[in-house]
Amino acid sequence: MFNDFLPMPDRPVYIQVKDYMKRLMIKGALQPHQKLPSTRELGELLQVSRNTVIAAYAALEEDGFTYTQQGKGSFVAATSVMSAEPSWRIGWQERLSDQALQAEELDLMKHGIRSQKGTISFTSIAPDEKLFDLGNVKRAFLDRMAMEGHVLLNYGYAKGYKPLMDYLLHYMEHKGVDLTGKDILITNGFTEGFDIVLSALGKRSGRVLCENPTHNTAIKNLRLHGFDITGIPMEQDGVNLQELERALAEQRFDCAYLVPSYHNPTGIVMSVQKRLELVRLMGEYRVPIIEDGFNEELRYTASHVSPLIAAAGSGNGVIYIGSFSKVLFPGLRVGWVLADAELVGYLESIKRARTIHTSTLDQSTLYQYIHNGNLEKYLRRARAEYKRKYELTLRCCREHIPYAELTGHGGLHLFVVFAQGFDTRRLLERCQLQGVIFTPGDIFYTDGGGRHTMRIGFSRVADEEIELGIRVIGEQARVLLQEQG
Repeated sequence: MFNDFLPMPDRPVYIQVKDYMKRLMIKGALQPHQKLPSTRELGELLQVSRNTVIAAYAALEEDGFTYTQQGKGSFVAATSVMSAEPSWRIGWQERLSDQALQAEELDLMKHGIRSQKGTISFTSIAPDEKLFDLGNVKRAFLDRMAMEGHVLLNYGYAKGYKPLMDYLLHYMEHKGVDLTGKDILITNGFTEGFDIVLSALGKRSGRVLCENPTHNTAIKNLRLHGFDITGIPMEQDGVNLQELERALAEQRFDCAYLVPSYHNPTGIVMSVQKRLELVRLMGEYRVPIIEDGFNEELRYTASHVSPLIAAAGSGNGVIYIGSFSKVLFPGLRVGWVLADAELVGYLESIKRARTIHTSTLDQSTLYQYIHNGNLEKYLRRARAEYKRKYELTLRCCREHIPYAELTGHGGLHLFVVFAQGFDTRRLLERCQLQGVIFTPGDIFYTDGGGRHTMRIGFSRVADEEIELGIRVIGEQARVLLQEQG
């Protein structure tokens, strides 16, 4: 006993000794009322100082694991050790809900593409961490902690951190949004906001409209909430309005989920005219819109286009979900829902029941970072770098890949469409053997289609790897086309 203690250099040694002794007591190696070695003796056994052991024993007694008898030493407390009951097991597979089983089945992190070390991966559309403005993030955190650290470390409000809420309301107003009758809720990124909104919507028909293809995370959450999905095909300037109107005329829908700017996965930006007509059409059929703001700030060539919620004016039929995850730092899990004030009141109650509130530390750090004037500077730098990578990737795709169609007006990815009958799953298998992977497009389709499509995420890929990886994709694609004949 006491010969397997291995201290780590990055943690106070007395805490490591305390935890080590606790483990021995819990496992039964040290029994109730057993006398512990003297502080000097244990120090020699563990090769630590006597003062370290004294501090560890004091902490053990404070935690209720030991007690002291004057003049006799320290002893193991009776309540610190529980005798194990005979082991018993449950077959959890039989106890799981349909939602849990479906979530596991749809989990791409478990069942998707595996990236081996050294692989050139075009699967991610996360920001490049090399661009992260660490110095100013640290400064923002320290600034806010110095001002109100005692408040930030306590419980916050379900609705959000007020300085950040006020900033985001102005931010949305500058996008052309009429804030009359609207309110805001801070969430743990887009996904929680989307989940809360779906939870609040009553199922009158159980059907939802969206673009086809669309954001895989949205498809997954819609299915987990039990909605049937009707996908509407895309055109070069956004969703096909004729097909949309046909679907609206044929069936009732509870809502529509749309990504009008730098659409995931196609990268298409919906035209202004189409936005206005879409909002009018959805109003005519009384179908609320859930608008995904995604990465509106990452525009490289076209002028700013106002979101759908701006096109709705003072109307309350659009629910906007925003996030800076693709622009700033996804590790700060902060998103927001801007919607009708009455609806936000219900969303706030759902939020409070589920997660109490979004991390006030995250919210306040983000607010202070923006308040310090860093967002605009960071965006200029990020846009310049991503635009450069976007143009490089675009040039490489045009040079090497025998595509039928290539889309992507901005953002962090391009969408490649091959001729019908081409199979990007087979292409992925061949490219993976060559050390290159990408995201096959069928995961974004609502109807099982898209086997002839793929998404190329370039944000975290080095220039030389972009050129090499796309050359490999193009070479393997040409081989497959020749085999098809």
